[in-house]
Amino acid sequence: MAISLVHDTFARLTTVSLSAHLRSMVHVHVASIDQLSYEEFIRSIPTPTTLAILNMTPLKGNAILEIDPAVTFSIIDRISGGSGEETKSQHELTDIEISIMENVIVRMLGNMREGWAGIMDLQPRLGQIDTNPQFAQIVPPNEMVALVTLEAKVGNVEGMINICIPYSTIEPIIGKLSTWRKEGQNNTLLRFSTSLELISREDVPVRLSAEVLRRDYPIKEILNWDIGTIILPFYSLNPGYCYLRLGDRRVWQCQILPDCKGLPKRITVVNYAEKPFGTEGNYMEMDKANPLVRDALFSAMMKVCVELGCTFKTIKEVFSMGEGTIVELDKLAGEAVDVIANGIRIAKGEVVVIDENFGVRITEIIYPPDASNQCESPTPEPSAEARTGRGSPPVPPEPTGKETT
Repeated sequence: MAISLVHDTFARLTTVSLSAHLRSMVHVHVASIDQLSYEEFIRSIPTPTTLAILNMTPLKGNAILEIDPAVTFSIIDRISGGSGEETKSQHELTDIEISIMENVIVRMLGNMREGWAGIMDLQPRLGQIDTNPQFAQIVPPNEMVALVTLEAKVGNVEGMINICIPYSTIEPIIGKLSTWRKEGQNNTLLRFSTSLELISREDVPVRLSAEVLRRDYPIKEILNWDIGTIILPFYSLNPGYCYLRLGDRRVWQCQILPDCKGLPKRITVVNYAEKPFGTEGNYMEMDKANPLVRDALFSAMMKVCVELGCTFKTIKEVFSMGEGTIVELDKLAGEAVDVIANGIRIAKGEVVVIDENFGVRITEIIYPPDASNQCESPTPEPSAEARTGRGSPPVPPEPTGKETT
């Protein structure tokens, strides 16, 4: 049915967003959809629990999002820096714990809006969070409700997430639900859901790169680099350490392990990066006025990073990384590091220590692959056939000695 398709999408989006937020493997999927009275729903959930009352604008009335206590306390423990292991201690949520769960539920409501996008522009909003189901009387006890039950797994902790929608709330859009269901396979939302299912699989590889420097340089300065030039990071980085970058974000701070000749370079995760979102800022301001195009171009900033090496890990392996994890890079011990500008390798270098800070000395400038050939031999003149496109030119007659000058 249509409600099942909507919440399949919601479950997939929640799987991705909570996994990123908790830095742990989270899996959510629809277990069942039932019709029952509101009183039966209230009696089926534990006390205390996390029970969020939702405003379903533009629909009339409210809905309920209930999260099993085991899942709630696992989420709170992970966000607070713990391991998220299951605990038998179940108590009333404190003000701080309620605040943590409010942020998590708001994220989930964004996913709910995406799930309903194929039917209507639903704008669910969090009203309040209760822990006693008896205080959450949004409809009369005998009114029928649609109960969507999702199984959630956070790390090794399993529990249920329930979404209770009164029939009176969705009654005005029953016709839309039926029409949307008939369109089924041709619906854009279904194709989007299928794509998310592929993306959220645990075996999808992602690229990790270890870097010791990342900052913006003006193009004019980069053009003047030569062998022996030393470039330094904008913020100091202790010798022997680097950052491990996932996509465009620094995530982990790592220690470089001693090199073993003939073996891959290795680093070990030490902690999360202090500046996880930083491309390190510009170190100089552009001129206020650049009347000439050349000057404007030379003043433009180009992002430069120095990579020790990179590797590919699956999503499952990335989420399992923590302090002490050893990562092998694609470069062998003793190999030069790559100096990369806007994704293009422009030089090679060696890591040096200057004033107790990492730096990189350029040892080789990389030119375009055909630049040397163009310098050694000029491009031959095109033939007449190539110039005119009319075939080969006529062959002149042999000289007879009677020609006049």
